[in-house]
Amino acid sequence: MMMKKGKDGIYNRYVKRILDITVSLAAILILSPLLLVLTVAGAIAMRGNPFFVQERPGKIDPGTGREKIFKLVKYRTMSNQKDSSGKLLPDGKRLNGYGLFLRKTSLDELPELFGVLAGHLSLVGPRPLLTEYLPYYTAAERERHTVRPGLTGWAQVNGRNMVEWTKRFALDIDYVRKISFPLDMKILFLTAKKVLSKSDIAEDTSVTEGNFAEIRKSQMGSIAK
Repeated sequence: MMMKKGKDGIYNRYVKRILDITVSLAAILILSPLLLVLTVAGAIAMRGNPFFVQERPGKIDPGTGREKIFKLVKYRTMSNQKDSSGKLLPDGKRLNGYGLFLRKTSLDELPELFGVLAGHLSLVGPRPLLTEYLPYYTAAERERHTVRPGLTGWAQVNGRNMVEWTKRFALDIDYVRKISFPLDMKILFLTAKKVLSKSDIAEDTSVTEGNFAEIRKSQMGSIAK
């Protein structure tokens, strides 16, 4: 008899969280010297707070039927430089050499290990997107929120931010329906391979999938016409 896969399977319901806690705790302990160095280096390179903190939607709470909002913490890759009028400079001008190094090596993601340990994230799962996108998901697209978001996911090893939204959501939903230990191991292996080869990294922040909320509002406006 084969073990049931997907979000309702034994692996996702019981085993996956144990692995998340074990691996994230071990990684934090082993990488603690590096985390300290990056924190100090980031404070110097960014001339201030080395951390980027932003609210993101997590797994849907069965009691409320709404996504639990948590704070995603990463190392900052862009400075807070402003122009003479006090407005932030364009992304490209705020992305300095140190920040680009963090992105290329994915070291900016390391603080998220604490989110995994706390239970907001999983090692593998759909990446948590912006809270402003929540009103624009279809019921099918919200299925990606029936599991914990992840540090990496099926969409990330199939193009990262270079994948357009329709395909990205399809990959996320496919993962939710097929969650299994072998699939998670495959995703982690492919993630490590991509990080080491530094592939699918968008140095120019405009070369990404675009703002989903703006795209969906535009589509809704076209339909209304």
